[in-house]
Amino acid sequence: MNIIAWVVLGLLAGAIAKAIYPGYQGGGILATILLGIVGAFIGGTLGVLLTTGKLTLTASTFSPVGLALAVLGALIAIFLWYSFARRAA
Repeated sequence: MNIIAWVVLGLLAGAIAKAIYPGYQGGGILATILLGIVGAFIGGTLGVLLTTGKLTLTASTFSPVGLALAVLGALIAIFLWYSFARRAA
């Protein structure tokens, strides 16, 4: 997947995940894109793990299913980030 598709998928997935997750999430557009890209990797890896049973680091594709997996992964990333941030504070 080329870099422009990664940025667009990251922006969409990060924005949707921030809209779904309750509470205020700081960060600008760059943080949203990075959250979505991390979410794409988490979602893609979970998708491969559930379908094949193998743990491989892959990113979800730019498709409706890939976007859904990226949003799910971004939600998991937000949850983990705030879980670790609360413990550190």
